[in-house]
Order: sequence, then C-alpha cells, then structure tokens
Amino acid sequence: MSSSLLLRNTLHRAVARRSVLRSASAVQARYASDSYQATYVPGGPVYKGTVNDPTTFPPPSRVHGSYHWAFERLLSAGLVPLTVAAFVTSPSTYPVLDGILGVSLVMHSHIGFDSMIVDYLHPRKFPVLGPTATWALRTATVATLVGVYQFNTNDIGLTELIAKVWTA
Repeated sequence: MSSSLLLRNTLHRAVARRSVLRSASAVQARYASDSYQATYVPGGPVYKGTVNDPTTFPPPSRVHGSYHWAFERLLSAGLVPLTVAAFVTSPSTYPVLDGILGVSLVMHSHIGFDSMIVDYLHPRKFPVLGPTATWALRTATVATLVGVYQFNTNDIGLTELIAKVWTA
C-alpha cells in the first residue's frame, strides 16, 4: 500500500513540474517576442471608479464657498436682533417681521441640516442614501415654509404662538 501512495505522490509531482515548466516557458516566450510592448505608467496603474480617483473640484460658484459661508454667518447673526424685534413689537402690527422671522428660522435650519448631510452622507460614499437625504431635506424645507406661511397668514402667527406658549 505504501508503494502505491509513493507512486501517486511521485506521479503528481512530475505532472505538476512539467505544467509549471511549460507555462513558464510560454510566459518567457511571450515577453521575449518583439510584438509585446510593456509600457511604463508613472505612479503605477490608476483604477477608475474606486477610491483611487482624485476628488473633483467643483467649478467656482457664488452660492458655495466664501459667499455661502458669509451668508450663513450673516443669517445666524441676524437672527438675534430679528428675534428680539419680533417679540418687542406686536406681531399683529408688523406681520412682515413675523414672516421674515419664520423664513429665516427655516433657512437657518435647512443650511445646518444640509451641512450635516454633506459632511456625513457624501454621495461618493453613499450613492443612494446621500442624494435621497438631500432631496428629503429639500422637500421637508419646502413643506415647512408652506406651513409657516399658512400659519402666519391664517392663524395667530409664529411670534404670538411662542408668546402664548411662554406665558402658559
């Protein structure tokens, strides 16, 4: 029995050695021929569609970058005196001020949530969830703006509601 195992083991080794030598000679013949041209790629191969892709820079736009940052800061700083002015004056006397406060609060919230989505749900890493969350935020912002408009025009208004809740 041990002679048959020894014969099988020796036979396997001989077949494997012959196939390795044949494949090695075929590879050497392929690279030795003049028809094969190996090209050098500086920096190595770059694969498209993976994490090796460089980040694309967006074209300059007035709604992004420093203008966008300045608008966010101006809106945030402007909410303090706007809120004080809305509560000092009577909302029924100045309904435009109540409307500006409602729109400013909704836009401030939209910009904050949009920054969070851009930072944590980037479309490159989350190709489905990122754009879905962005469009869900846009839909919620429009619905909230419609609700604030309806509440300010058909009901007591935002400032008067907060005053009533505060004194309740």
